[in-house]
Amino acid sequence: FANSENVEQFSMDSGSESEDDFDFGGDDYRKPAPGEKAVVRAGDYNEEDCSSDEEEIRNRIGNIPMEWYDDYDHIGYDVHGTKVAKTRKEGDQLDKLLDRMDNPDFWRTVHNKREGEDIILPDEDLAIINKLRSNKYPDLGYDPYEPYVDFFSYEKQLTPLVDTPEPKRRFVPSKWEHKKVMKIIRAIRNGWMKPKDTGPKKPSYYDLWSATPEPQKHNPMHIPAPKLSLPGNEESYNPPEEYLPTQEEREQWENTDEIDRTSNFLPQKYNCLRHVPAYPQLINEKFDRCLDLYLCPRKMKMKLNMNPEDLLPKLPKPKDLKPFPTSKAVKFSDHEGHVYSVDVNKSGEFIVSGGEDKILRIWESSTGRVLTKITLPDVITSVKWNKVHSMIAAASGNTVYILNPGYGDRVHVEEGNKLLLNLTDIRELEHCKWYPLGNDKDGLRTKIVHNFTVSNITWHNNGSYLAITMRDSTACSVLIHNIIKHTSQKPFNKSKGQIQQVEFHPNKPFFFVLSQRYVRIYNLVKQAMVRKLICSVKWASCMAIHPKGDNLIVGSYDKTLVWFDMDLSVKPYKSLAQHKKAIRSVCFHPKYPLYASCSDDSSTIITHGMVYNDLVKNPLVVPVKVLRGHKDNAKYGVLSNIFHPTQPWIYTGGADGDIWLFV
Repeated sequence: FANSENVEQFSMDSGSESEDDFDFGGDDYRKPAPGEKAVVRAGDYNEEDCSSDEEEIRNRIGNIPMEWYDDYDHIGYDVHGTKVAKTRKEGDQLDKLLDRMDNPDFWRTVHNKREGEDIILPDEDLAIINKLRSNKYPDLGYDPYEPYVDFFSYEKQLTPLVDTPEPKRRFVPSKWEHKKVMKIIRAIRNGWMKPKDTGPKKPSYYDLWSATPEPQKHNPMHIPAPKLSLPGNEESYNPPEEYLPTQEEREQWENTDEIDRTSNFLPQKYNCLRHVPAYPQLINEKFDRCLDLYLCPRKMKMKLNMNPEDLLPKLPKPKDLKPFPTSKAVKFSDHEGHVYSVDVNKSGEFIVSGGEDKILRIWESSTGRVLTKITLPDVITSVKWNKVHSMIAAASGNTVYILNPGYGDRVHVEEGNKLLLNLTDIRELEHCKWYPLGNDKDGLRTKIVHNFTVSNITWHNNGSYLAITMRDSTACSVLIHNIIKHTSQKPFNKSKGQIQQVEFHPNKPFFFVLSQRYVRIYNLVKQAMVRKLICSVKWASCMAIHPKGDNLIVGSYDKTLVWFDMDLSVKPYKSLAQHKKAIRSVCFHPKYPLYASCSDDSSTIITHGMVYNDLVKNPLVVPVKVLRGHKDNAKYGVLSNIFHPTQPWIYTGGADGDIWLFV
């Protein structure tokens, strides 16, 4: 509702409006005198409470009767599926009477059943209501009795608007058509143009069981003898100098057996054709030729004339697989140095990034504007946004910072603060230390200090667990932190190989551990290894799990991406070598059948990866688009990528310090 600091009382005409125009149920209202301003109490009427620009519509249940929620303690659900609690209970008639007598603004208060809130109407809205009750136009500046402007005359005019005479070409025979017809007639008369033969066609088939079948040819098919190759420059009587052998080559040819020689003669040079002697091996070569024709059998072989394109699998066209990102939309430019990690919140409104300049930035996704900058003591290697709670985890050196950004639904922001502020004292564990940071102005709430540099972090889908990877450590390379209970545990006593990345299964208690050449899958409930996938690459770098959990992709430093169908085999289902340099990051889209891979060749390849519910059908993998927007770097290219949670968009962070949004 619009509002202003000085609320002017609109003029009331006693002849046009009645005295009870403002009778909305209150007895304390006094009609102001002419020229007197309406007084609104400062404690009861606030401008910010009636501002529709900042009003947040939380209840997203749609157009349904609100009586269905009378017996419940909530009135609907917000955009994230969380229950919206009732702010007050509906009273009886006695409570309404007491509220009417005690509340001076009762006559101008309406109750919003959908949001469960009481709204105080300003004077502008009351004026509109009075206009509507009086069957008048709600706009105060509108004059319904303006003179009518007659733009078109109703009288029939003698002169028409368009009276162009018909052109001559519409009723005169065409001269050019006559010339063309005469040319065709002349060609037919001279025999240059013959009509098609419309006679009876002979059938191309015959009766197999008839008394007189088609005669068959009994003579064998003639197979011509293979021809000798034509003479070249080395057989000329006057060959070029480069074809003449040296003394060493001549001695080598003479000392070699006849069977092992590459040629049966040596090139020689003569001044003229008259000086050329008779060829001494002529009779021998003709005899050998006759033996070849007589003794060597010849057989007719059917040659397959195949189009190489027919051997390729038939794939759908990329335009039939839309939507997918195709062009650059927004550029996020504020980083200095490499951007190592990019992530987006669950609504897609904000993104978080970190890199070489040790500054954590939170951006507005639609405009590319920086909202928050937080300086950390070391290089930021990984950032992840919690999809359940209002939390961001950032790895800087050997420390993981957990902060509340303060953006999004205020209910989730308050819940995130309650979870993070429960830690009040320093908690020392075997492999890490928990430090409370209090209610910091930058949003930092907790930090976890480890013994080695943290390279990668990932959240569980329920938002309570955080897994971290430390590549420099062998005995304690993976840790799992419980954010609610402020505890940590080491799942492995000793890591098998150098751990590159860890991930949680989307809907099962499985834990994926990517090493240099293998992917090991552990059951967290049984605490045992379930499966071991063979990557078939030299050095794996990253991995991503399909939202359904049955497929997995792994990128490697040797420019190869492999697709695993875990229901099919422990070996890759497909191996794609599309990039020219090392692959740095891979990701799946949470809703669309898309996955992306970025590389040091400054390109991001979007691939259509459809996984069918039918177990008989294999996944369909079709590359559809190559995105290029980052500047070429001598060593690194695109270092991270992440899809938008609801739209077919992708964010990429590169070594040039820029972040691009492709739509």
